[in-house]
Amino acid sequence: MNDKILEDTNDPGLPTTIVPHTADFDGSSFGDRSSRSKLGGWKGLSRHALRWGIETHGIAPTSEEERTDTRMWQMFTVWFSAILNLTGMSTGALGPIFFSLDFRECIIVLVVADIICCLVPAYFVVFGPKLGTRTMVQSRFSFGYYGAMLISTLNVFSQIGWLIINSIVGGQVLAAVSTKLNDTTGIVIIVLISFVLSFCGYKTLHWYETYIWLPSVVLFIALLGVGGNQLVAQIPILISSTPAAAAGMLIAYGTTAGASDLTWCSFAADYGIYHESTTPTWKIFSWAYAGIFTSAFIGHIIGAAFASAAPAIPSWETGLGDGEDFGRFLVAILEPIGNFGKFLVVLGALTVTAPCAITMYSFGVSLMSISPMFAKVPRYIYSLICTAIVIPIAIVGATHFFTAFEDVLNLIGYWATSYASIVLCEHFLFRKNDFARYSVVDWNTSSNLPLGVAAILAFLCSFAVIVPSMNQPWYTGPIANAGTGDIGLITGFFASGLLYMVFRAVEVKFSARRRNG
Repeated sequence: MNDKILEDTNDPGLPTTIVPHTADFDGSSFGDRSSRSKLGGWKGLSRHALRWGIETHGIAPTSEEERTDTRMWQMFTVWFSAILNLTGMSTGALGPIFFSLDFRECIIVLVVADIICCLVPAYFVVFGPKLGTRTMVQSRFSFGYYGAMLISTLNVFSQIGWLIINSIVGGQVLAAVSTKLNDTTGIVIIVLISFVLSFCGYKTLHWYETYIWLPSVVLFIALLGVGGNQLVAQIPILISSTPAAAAGMLIAYGTTAGASDLTWCSFAADYGIYHESTTPTWKIFSWAYAGIFTSAFIGHIIGAAFASAAPAIPSWETGLGDGEDFGRFLVAILEPIGNFGKFLVVLGALTVTAPCAITMYSFGVSLMSISPMFAKVPRYIYSLICTAIVIPIAIVGATHFFTAFEDVLNLIGYWATSYASIVLCEHFLFRKNDFARYSVVDWNTSSNLPLGVAAILAFLCSFAVIVPSMNQPWYTGPIANAGTGDIGLITGFFASGLLYMVFRAVEVKFSARRRNG
């Protein structure tokens, strides 16, 4: 059993037209003695890691025999914990802070955006138990072996962006409750905890995510308990005195909130690859949707409520400041309960490690999917590399948090929505919503996968519609400038799907690849 796991771990990810998947990856297929020695060194390291209980599985799909975990409720807890935290609250706060919306307008926008956009990542979760594939490996069944490299590369950069944002949130909140800590120290603490969790792997992450939502729930209840009366008193007054927002601002806030939901789809399948494959699709989807939607909506609404009321309450307004330090804002709200409030804020800050840990884990498997060279390095080594990248960038970015937050969310959302539309179009239209139509054994055989030309063309061409629909501080497209606001996510989703239907039909007709292509 251990040998099998180690073979999977060191699977170089080469298409079998170059290196057979069944080969014993001892380095002999990679040429010189130096490369064989390095690969052998990784195997030795993985043997030690396995004894310490660290997951050593790489990007190879799990077999049906390995997918036996019946705890489908973990599809709820892993996402509920990852999303129900201060980052979600920060997303909701963008409505009043960045888009100048009142609370009523925020509610209307969030109801529509969260209900619709949470559907996409919830369905992507289903691919994990059903196919046993990592999300980026599953992408090969629409983008082809080489086309999926582009998607994996974009995903790696997106995960770095998310890690930076989450670590800034957690770091600032930790710094806000102690004079002995600054943002830099707080960020380092958050990232190092996330590193340990992601380094250990799949089982450790699921165990952690099973419980880490509890402090978030306690914190949110405390916030409502302490500040609830002021919310009830001030929000109606502010709503009546605030002019109605322009339609473009409503749409822009909706797409920003939607982007925070949609972007989970690029690694949603990674946390179900050992769960029972015979579980009905509706049950997997329901658990996942419940976890994603309830956590996203609760966090967004609470963040929007407190940010809306802040201008009417001097201590809150002072804590919020220019919106670049969310930690001070939370401390100001909970100030009436003294040190206990600070304790709750610390717990809340530490829950940010929930999304950071799974994002760091998926960073590793996404990077392994880019190139055979990257796939030779064990997943857990990439957790260390990711840590070294995120800490310095997050420290620099902490001084412009909300501006960076809004930019990162939308930039990630633009490509993720086109990617999601193409994968879903392939699944529902060309594979008839039938998981048996995926020949998973060909995941590493480039000649048996789709060419990927249709997916890449649809993906790239969709940006001809996305770019004119963008509304960013550094660029406003002509469509957005006409008053629509930033509708890049919406136009990108439909443009990529429609283009893919046409291009893929042509590709299937003229391609000799019949098994998966």
